Amino acid sequence: MRCTVLGAGVSGLSCAVRLLEEGHDVEVISDRFSPDTVSDIAAAIWYPFLTAPADRADTWGLVTYAELERLTTENPESGVRMRDGREYLRREVEPPAWGDDIAAFSILDREDIPEGYVFGWQFRAPVIEMPLYMPWLRSRVESLGGTFTQSFVKDLSEVPGEVVVNCVGLGARELCQDNEVRPARGQVIFLEQDPGIGHFDQQPETLTYTIPRSDVTVLGGTAQVDDWGMDIRPEDNALILEKVEALWPELDRSKIIGGAVGLRPSRSEVRLEVETIDGRKVFHNYGHGGAGVTLSWGCAEEVVELISQSA
Repeated sequence: MRCTVLGAGVSGLSCAVRLLEEGHDVEVISDRFSPDTVSDIAAAIWYPFLTAPADRADTWGLVTYAELERLTTENPESGVRMRDGREYLRREVEPPAWGDDIAAFSILDREDIPEGYVFGWQFRAPVIEMPLYMPWLRSRVESLGGTFTQSFVKDLSEVPGEVVVNCVGLGARELCQDNEVRPARGQVIFLEQDPGIGHFDQQPETLTYTIPRSDVTVLGGTAQVDDWGMDIRPEDNALILEKVEALWPELDRSKIIGGAVGLRPSRSEVRLEVETIDGRKVFHNYGHGGAGVTLSWGCAEEVVELISQSA
C-alpha cells in the first residue's frame, strides 16, 4: 500500500519505519527535516510527561520502552543509552502503573530525597541522544526503501498516497483546524558535567530535570503553554539553574556551553485515530506533548495495526 507520512519528527519517522517493515511503500513529506525539527531539541529520556489518556499512554510507553531498550544493545549507533534516574515529589502518591514493567524501579529511601521533597522513586530508562537518534531514524527509513520530499502541506486532500499518516505535531492547528493543539514551550541548558544519575521533578509547575548524555547533560526545564517564543530567555535560564541546583548542588555553572528552545505539541490528549477525508483514510498521530519520544514506537505500532484493519 502506498502510504504518505506527513511530518519528519520522531513520530513520523517511527511510523515510517514500522510501515516499511510491514511491506508498505512509504513517502515522508515535511517542510522540515533533522536537525530542524522540534524532535531534535527534545531532552530526551523515556518518561511519560504531559500526555493523556493515561491508560493508552502507558501501553504506548511500555511498547516504546522495550524497543528503545533493545536499541541500546542491538543498535548502539542509534544513540540510545540506559541511565538511572530519580523522580522527586512534594507529596506521597501512588507509584506509576508502569513501574512494575521497567528496569530497576524502587521507592527511594528518605535519605535519598532532597530537602523540600517527601517522596520519590528510582528507575532505569533509555536516554535518547537526539543529535544521533534522528539521523539514525532517517537512515533506517532510507535503508528500508522509504523516500523523502520537502514540501509544506496546506490541505490533506492534496497529499498523494492511498493512505495518509498525519504526524505534523503543532502543525495540526492549521492543517486540521485543531485548536486543541497548543505549544508548550521548553527551554534547556547544555552542560559539560555528568551528574551520574538523572534528577527529576516532573510536575508541570515545578518542572526540573538533569538528563546525562554521553557528551553533555541537558538541564531543564519549562512547560509554558501557549508561549510561541523561540528566543533563549536569561530569566528562564536563571530559574532552571536555581531549580536544578536544589536537586544537584554540585552543578558547576562554568561548564555551561549553550542552550535551546523547542515548542512541544501539547493537547488535552493524544489524537491517534482514523478519519475519512474525501474517501481516503487519514490516520492522525499527534499531540504527544512532552512524551513524543516516550510514546513513539507504541503509537507507530498502533497506526500500523489500524491501517492493517482498514485494508
